[in-house]
Amino acid sequence: MTPWLSFQLADSAFPTGGFAHSGGLEAAVQLGRCRGAAGLDRFVEEALWQAGSLALPFVVAALRAPERLAELDARCDAATPGHVANRASRAQGRALLRAALALGPAARALEEEVRRAGLAAHLAPVSGALLARLGASEDEAARLHLFLVARGIVSAGVRLGLIGPLEAQATLVRAGAIAEAVLAASVGRAPEDAAASSPLLDLLQSHQDRLYSRLFQS
Repeated sequence: MTPWLSFQLADSAFPTGGFAHSGGLEAAVQLGRCRGAAGLDRFVEEALWQAGSLALPFVVAALRAPERLAELDARCDAATPGHVANRASRAQGRALLRAALALGPAARALEEEVRRAGLAAHLAPVSGALLARLGASEDEAARLHLFLVARGIVSAGVRLGLIGPLEAQATLVRAGAIAEAVLAASVGRAPEDAAASSPLLDLLQSHQDRLYSRLFQS
């Protein structure tokens, strides 16, 4: 994958729908579980470790063997029992496919395959299969996924008033060091070993639909 394309995929202007989701942060703020910059740092760290243990195995497996997408998508669905997190994963996977149609025939072929097979299209396996068609390496795919997780939560933190735009950049720098540790710890983890590492994060995400007022879908 060319550097230009990787920058394009990581750009907030690439319309994948991720900015409609807070990854449970909105519920955490309203329930008093996350306050200020320090609270956001802790939340981002927890979310990155959760992504490393639950999502990255599917990203990497689909990148290595995109022909296994249907199997991996079904396994990812089973590994994501929380209804809000499951719904968000499907919505973001499908949004990624729609946005990727502008990238060329490789992405169009994948979107047609998913549509014909009637897949749930969870974000992690769809990301891996798409990046395989775009020529990404395993490191590129894993780092991109973790960056998007961190960026999405930090962006939600700005809109929820936890931090300002300049503080957000410092938060992302600190998140980068955590992401490298997550990558090192996730090497070799198979989809069969994928599991949520943060029960509290799962509970916060599941509480989203019960909020009286909300900005985000998850």
